[in-house]
Amino acid sequence: MSAFHLRSGDDARNAPAGEALDLRLVPVAGCLWAGALAGLLMAPARLAFAGALLAVLGVLVVVSWRPARTRRALVAVVVVCFAVGAIIGASRAAHVRDGPVADLAAQEAQVDIDGVVSTDPVIRETARAGSDDPGTAGYVLVRIRVDEISGRGGEYRVRTPVLAVAGGAVWSTLLPGQRVRITGWMSSAEGRDVAAFVRVHGEPELVGGPGRIARLTEPLRAGLREAVRVVPGAHRGLIPGMVVGDESMMGAETREEMRITGLTHLTAVSGTHVGIVLLAVLGVARLIGVRGTALPLVGVLSLVGFVLLVRPDPSVLRAAVMGTVAVFGVVFAGRRRALPALSTAVSVLVLVDPWLARSVGFALSVSATAGILLLVPSWERAMTWLPRPLALAVAVPLAAQVACTPVLLGVFGQFSIASVPANILVAPVVAPAMVLGVAATVVAPVVPPLAAAIAWLAGWPVWWIAAVARWLAYQPGSEYQWADGRPGALVGIALAVVGIAVLPVVFRRPLVAAGTATVLVLVLLRAVPAPGWPPDGWVMVLCDVGQGDGVVIRAGPGAGVVVDAGPDPVMMRRCLDSLRISRVPLLVLSHYHADHVDGVPGVLAGRDVDHALVSPLPEPEPNAAQVAAWLDAAGVPIHVARAGDRWAVGEISMEVLWPRRIIRSSEESDPNNASVVLAAELHDVSMLMTGDVEPLAQRALLRTIPDLTARVLKVSHHGSARQEERFLAGLEAELALIGVGENSHGHPSEEVLGVLERAGVEVRRTDQDGTMAVVRLEDESLAVVAR
Repeated sequence: MSAFHLRSGDDARNAPAGEALDLRLVPVAGCLWAGALAGLLMAPARLAFAGALLAVLGVLVVVSWRPARTRRALVAVVVVCFAVGAIIGASRAAHVRDGPVADLAAQEAQVDIDGVVSTDPVIRETARAGSDDPGTAGYVLVRIRVDEISGRGGEYRVRTPVLAVAGGAVWSTLLPGQRVRITGWMSSAEGRDVAAFVRVHGEPELVGGPGRIARLTEPLRAGLREAVRVVPGAHRGLIPGMVVGDESMMGAETREEMRITGLTHLTAVSGTHVGIVLLAVLGVARLIGVRGTALPLVGVLSLVGFVLLVRPDPSVLRAAVMGTVAVFGVVFAGRRRALPALSTAVSVLVLVDPWLARSVGFALSVSATAGILLLVPSWERAMTWLPRPLALAVAVPLAAQVACTPVLLGVFGQFSIASVPANILVAPVVAPAMVLGVAATVVAPVVPPLAAAIAWLAGWPVWWIAAVARWLAYQPGSEYQWADGRPGALVGIALAVVGIAVLPVVFRRPLVAAGTATVLVLVLLRAVPAPGWPPDGWVMVLCDVGQGDGVVIRAGPGAGVVVDAGPDPVMMRRCLDSLRISRVPLLVLSHYHADHVDGVPGVLAGRDVDHALVSPLPEPEPNAAQVAAWLDAAGVPIHVARAGDRWAVGEISMEVLWPRRIIRSSEESDPNNASVVLAAELHDVSMLMTGDVEPLAQRALLRTIPDLTARVLKVSHHGSARQEERFLAGLEAELALIGVGENSHGHPSEEVLGVLERAGVEVRRTDQDGTMAVVRLEDESLAVVAR
């Protein structure tokens, strides 16, 4: 018998299927949300005036409209709630967008800041934003509340949030509540809940210790990080991520695998964590005899303790509220009372933090919670042929996926086939991993050896989670790209409606359910080819790998020369799979920065790679060593590029033009200027791959080969402002391709785009067009086909 006698076991299955929904608070939550969103998006003064006017009109409606009281009340609620949300949203937006911090950001001023760290640092293992010399350490994002700021001759006292983008060992060790002094360069953060980005060079000056909560909880978090070191393998970093949301020990590849398979909620302190903690604590409390009003009190205290442990930032508080609502609805109340609880939670959260109204994470959290509350009970009842725990394991992730599909397609244009099977496969081990991880955390400061032993046990279920994520993420059909924006949202809504209508019928029939599952598995294991992709006559493809470069030159049926592999092995592998590339005669790595080489495992996975051509400058050294290890493990011979080297692969003729020498400079990046510059020609289409060479190397190339031309140019350094104008304009290119993703340092530069435009060059970029194929038409002209 379950520890929770209310709505558990057979009682839940025998509950009435037609339980009426209480929708009375849904308009309140929806209108507050919509109003807050409008307030954040519109000009604050205009919106505040409109909101106040609407509020007055709402009151007048209540006072003057006598007939149809129900309709009158509904209209009044809609008007007043929208107005309240709009006023609060506008005032919060004004706090961020107006004032000296935003003004200095608009001027891109250099500033000195005295402020307090608001959240834990977020480590990104890619090229350091705002720096032209990235390395393996990546960069760090830290939210700071600015108390004093000086710049452009002025000094100001404020209380305004900014996001610092920095690198260095000290930054990753900062704790919430610490006071710091920094110097950096401001840039606008349009649409964000901070007033500006601050690009910082150097370490912060520490002028104060961490806050009280951080001092209390950091020994527990640090103890857990130390305890998990006994766990063999890279998956050890998942334990702190799952237990306290600490992703500092997780690699970029693991993060991407978890994202593709829909498992990021396990490491982002979601409602899942809150639900597991609450259920475990309340279950133990009942077993030891806690009853009556003491039981909710135990739950509240455990929830407060857990929130403090993982840091009470907005995303954690959101997860705590949503997780509590889900547990309340599934375990105690049923969906009739759970929906008002969800509506109340949304209303309170939006009023407290209006920025949640435009948060994708918040929309996904609300959608998933609503899907679980509304769909799971009936879906679970339909699967009478399955034991209840297994039926719930199927229904919960599927309901969350169906409910989130409109948001996922509307915002990201992506649909994950792997998400549902991944969540089903890991469901049995999530709770054991969490419970063991929490136990190790509590024990760590007192008995470290015991904590290490418990962490070792937690490593086994976490190993399974990591293995599932890795295997499913690399399947050809794990994730499908769709149109984003309004078309994607409409498709998502249609899919959700079809799912809600069809899935209950499928669940009632075991054979139909088995057949549907088989079809999904086949789609997952063998991707459905995109119509018309790759296009006929393609000679070169620039893969969308985010902020990085990944180029494929056609080398015959099923073969391609790969120039750079981007920062993401999953995205690189997916691009090559979509082109049906099974053999890579030559892999060229222009230089060793992470945004060009971290995707190498994606090139090697499932493909024969004959040779690798690399930069003669093995810097950063850790990156070069890692690449050498990957290639050695795959048995790929490594050749060091020298100017004048010629390669012929199929019908491709290639020549290395640079480097002729290593340029050392204090003003430019040495690895960038040591990039392999490769000239390639296929079917009379000349292509120039420039790596990340900067002005010094570009001028040297001009002096060496003054008549250098190319029909297709892969623009250096993601369109950075560090370009030689004569080099760009003198190539007489017809087409310029830029590999670029979301970044905080202005790539591609407006100045560079202007130079190319004035030279009559057609510019295409992956952040706008996605993966692109260059096609040679029958009349020998070039065309670009975007996927």
